[in-house]
Amino acid sequence: MNWSNWIYLGVGLGLGLGFRWLFARSSNASSSSSPVAPLDQQHVPLIQQQIQQTQLAYQMAREMSQFKAGFLARTTHELRSPLNGLIGLHQLILSDLCENPAEEREFIAQAHERTLKLLKLMDEILSVARTEHGTNKLDIQPRPLAQVLEEVYDLTYMLAANRNFSLQISAADPEIYVLADHRWLRQVLINLVDTAIAQMEEGSIYISSSIIPTSNLAYIWLDVPTHAISWSESIDLIKSEDKLSRTDAENAGLSPGMKLLLNQTLVEVMGGKLEILPSPISKEPEQELVRLQVSIPLVISEAALLEQKGKQG
Repeated sequence: MNWSNWIYLGVGLGLGLGFRWLFARSSNASSSSSPVAPLDQQHVPLIQQQIQQTQLAYQMAREMSQFKAGFLARTTHELRSPLNGLIGLHQLILSDLCENPAEEREFIAQAHERTLKLLKLMDEILSVARTEHGTNKLDIQPRPLAQVLEEVYDLTYMLAANRNFSLQISAADPEIYVLADHRWLRQVLINLVDTAIAQMEEGSIYISSSIIPTSNLAYIWLDVPTHAISWSESIDLIKSEDKLSRTDAENAGLSPGMKLLLNQTLVEVMGGKLEILPSPISKEPEQELVRLQVSIPLVISEAALLEQKGKQG
């Protein structure tokens, strides 16, 4: 064997030992990284939960968009039931189907009562419409958020207590002021609480607030049971008179969906926003919560404003 063969043999042995070392190192790296797999599996439920929350938020945003787009159809639907009740009573009277004058007088009294209820419904809708179009001027002034929430609690806690529901509130920072019409903001929050209580079967309501100075917004949160937000009822505009139940005619009132739409409109007129989001809190394991989020412009002090400008500069 000449010297060139010895060189080739040495190079081959060197390459073989080098490849063997590389394969051994790769094997050790893969074996050392294998314990990470169980950690990744631990994050799978969290990722699935985040996906479910995102899907829920998208569904709720879509439903609220449909409510907003169908204002005319929903208003027509809301007024149809009491109108049909009035028509039915008048048909009985005009057709001489009353057994005696006393029964006829009773039907007239019922028609009068339903007319007043219908007028009240129309007044509620018109009041919001006039506010949205600027006919009813808002009194937008700096208001202490803590005072607004305290008034909402004082005006609703008895209603919750009478139905054995818990209404809890977290005190807001007394230094937080929002730009809003005090009367309308308070009324919107009261409407949201009242509507949730009316639909609740069990559970609690939690009211809290927070601010994000960078967005110049204050957030008011109402965390309520999921079953209390049945505001996605469909609208059947071709429903005939004979299919309207007696209960629908007697209990003339705005539906939860219509109330949500009117409240959303009022908040937007004040420069805010009303949204339905998945609730991040779970104070009762057996109770699923959903969050009503009301965002309102925040009053920023001059010192805070100068500080923000300094950071931006």
